[in-house]
Amino acid sequence: MKLRICTWNVNSVRLRIDQIARFVGERGPDVLCLQEIKCREGEFPAAAFADMGLPHLRIAGQKGWHGVAIASRLPIENAPSLEVCREGHARSVSATVAGVEIQNFYVPAGGDVADRSENPKFDHKLDFFERLTAAMGRRDPKAALVIVGDLNVAPGEHDVWNHRYMSKVVSHTPDEVAAMRALQASLGFLDLSREATPEPAQLPSWWSYRAADFRASGRGLRLDHIWATPGLRDAAFRSGRVICDTHEDVRAWERPSDHAPVTADLDI
Repeated sequence: MKLRICTWNVNSVRLRIDQIARFVGERGPDVLCLQEIKCREGEFPAAAFADMGLPHLRIAGQKGWHGVAIASRLPIENAPSLEVCREGHARSVSATVAGVEIQNFYVPAGGDVADRSENPKFDHKLDFFERLTAAMGRRDPKAALVIVGDLNVAPGEHDVWNHRYMSKVVSHTPDEVAAMRALQASLGFLDLSREATPEPAQLPSWWSYRAADFRASGRGLRLDHIWATPGLRDAAFRSGRVICDTHEDVRAWERPSDHAPVTADLDI
């Protein structure tokens, strides 16, 4: 059985509902993990998702800000809830689908100053990673577990448009990269995008709205991730290679999110 999992920071689920429906119709995700839905649970357009064939929902909403959701074609079972946001924001939601535990996160962006003592937002971001890393360190790497989301860090030299410059900019600083690497090492997570498309290829998933032509500006960052535990290695490599795609074309649609969806296929 193929399970196609998608992560997408939609930057308002209600504003982007037509784009979401088009993407679901064209690319057929079985599980759609959304970030920045920017609505409360009761405001989530559940009927529209049912019409798309994704009737099973888990939603963690918040008025006007943040918010995450999981929509699935297949029935959803409960999964552990990881409360790793010290500010109590709606930044995580979980579900189990077809025996695979999915943890969906919207990691804090971290503000503009890369200093924990001077910038509470940056401290919050690193604290989020530290709490999540500690939680994952208590789990079994053989478990069928996937982490997805807008993790707000571009970890590799080729995940940014200019490594030297971006090393001083929040999203690619050494402290953030180290925090993300520690999380990845906690269970030996496979970074499915890089398993499918190794460096030095660039795989941006976010481009600033400030650029009139995001492709011409060439300043994208790989902020959106799908990771799998070693327990899902066989499922990821079943066809002989990992299938994980960043759908850059969606960023060029009318009234787009500043993030593109990322999908990965597991053969379970």
